[in-house]
Amino acid sequence: MVVLAVTWMAKVGHEAEVAGVLSKLTEESRKEPGCLLYQVHRHKTEPRRFFIYEQYKDDAALEAHRAAPHFLQYARKELTKVADRVEGQLYDPLG
Repeated sequence: MVVLAVTWMAKVGHEAEVAGVLSKLTEESRKEPGCLLYQVHRHKTEPRRFFIYEQYKDDAALEAHRAAPHFLQYARKELTKVADRVEGQLYDPLG
């Protein structure tokens, strides 16, 4: 399994748009055969900050996600207009 943790910061005034794009991205990503978990979180006291926790079966499943039409549309095209990617980290689970 491979884990990806990504943080996005909505541009001022675009919080609702970011939430909408992430909702569509979540719905489609969860349908991918190699996606084990895809969960978007919103910071409790910083409403512009969004955190995505993703689990994939393996590296090939993550690459398939990154090449999927919905990822290219929502994450690469739409989301980048209304938010900035702050951080993205890959993890391997222990044990």
